[in-house]
Parts: sequence; C-alpha cells; structure tokens
Amino acid sequence: MGAALYEPINVYKPVAANIGVVDGPFEYIRVAGIRLPLPFTTRMTVVRLSNGDLFLHSPTKFDRKLADELEHLGTVRHLISPNQFHYAHIGEWLKAFPDAVASASPGVRRRSRARHAEIRFGRDLDLDPPDEWRNELDQTLFPGGYFKEFIFFHRTSESLIVTDAIINIELDKMDEPWRTFTKMSGMY
Repeated sequence: MGAALYEPINVYKPVAANIGVVDGPFEYIRVAGIRLPLPFTTRMTVVRLSNGDLFLHSPTKFDRKLADELEHLGTVRHLISPNQFHYAHIGEWLKAFPDAVASASPGVRRRSRARHAEIRFGRDLDLDPPDEWRNELDQTLFPGGYFKEFIFFHRTSESLIVTDAIINIELDKMDEPWRTFTKMSGMY
C-alpha cells in the first residue's frame, strides 16, 4: 500500500477555515478473530465549531500528541460514529476527554456491544442535527444498504464529509492479489 500518500500520520492537516483531516495509521480487517492481510487507510475529519468545540468525525486511533495538537484548536466535544464501522476508537477518545459526547449511528450500539467495545454513547444521530452544530453542519442518512451512514455538509467550507459512501480506491497503490480481487469483485 502507498503509505507515503497519507503521511504525515496523526497530524492535523487544514483543508479550509475550521475544517481539516487527520490521516491515521493503517488498520486491518478481522474476520472471526483472524487478521486479514489487507490494510486500509483511516481518516478523521475535524471541524471547529464557532463556539470553539471540536467535532471529530470517525475518530482515528487515539494519539496523545495529536490530542494535544487538537486541544490548541478547540475543545474536543463531539465524537461521531457516522456508520456502524467507524466507532472503534471512540472509547479511547472518551477516556481522554470524558466531557465529550459520543454520537451513535444506526446499528453501532449493537455492533460495538457484540464486539465487547465499551463505549458510552450519549446520543443517537438522526435526521435533525442537534443544537450544538445545527447552524454549521447539515446531516442526513445516506441509505446505502450495508454502508448506511450519516453524511455531513460543512456549510462554511462547502465540504461534504463522508466515510464509506464514497471510497477512493487507488489500484496503483495496491499489491496483488488485492488489486485483482478489487477489480473482480466490482469494488473498483
């Protein structure tokens, strides 16, 4: 995989005023406890709300140095699980920021319990954005079958924030046999 494409890892990268991304470390899919040799990239989107609170969309693996960097931008307040697959590191961020509120997407509470992930979700996402970001972020449920997820729109920067509804697959960055599998499965 083309790790250099996403470096530096665990560093906030501004995209526009009050919005940026953090590329996290590669992770691996596990099936029945077995780690598959297919690494995938991770990315968190960070939005600084007008009151100084930070909205962390799909938090990546917790990193203390990154957390310190983000605290210079604002107060970590909202930890968002946009779909049932992007919750794995929310518990780590909650331990570091116990006053933050974790928001659950449909199915994520059930999935996290089944995988014995101890996460204290304080809110369920729905079509109506909560007061904390209602004037800055729009949100809607993207009805994508297996990858049903909440997508967000940051009004000021006109940025669409998605996770698995749109996946950028770069075949030239993939090793075999994954390149061939990606083509044959229709994912590409």
